[in-house]
Amino acid sequence: MSQTVILSTCRVATPNGSRYLQQLCKHWAHKFEVEFDPGHGRIAMPEDRTVTLTATPEALEIRLEAPEETTAHMRHIVDSHIARFAFREELAFDWQPA
Repeated sequence: MSQTVILSTCRVATPNGSRYLQQLCKHWAHKFEVEFDPGHGRIAMPEDRTVTLTATPEALEIRLEAPEETTAHMRHIVDSHIARFAFREELAFDWQPA
């Protein structure tokens, strides 16, 4: 039985988007299939879960594809990792269904 995959997006205002994108990709590279450069990143996880990141000068844009039953948990995992890297600044994560 196939799972319903939910697409969520989040725009996090920060001038350090590229730094956090690269940190998250490097952090998860030992566990998951990861590809990234300073402006874009993609993390492919098991069970139809994918995180796509885009850094702009003023924000980090996050796109999450995950099965409906794991979407909230995956949002929390992504948020908590990025917040840990960004301990010097207060970030706001405002997830929206796409």
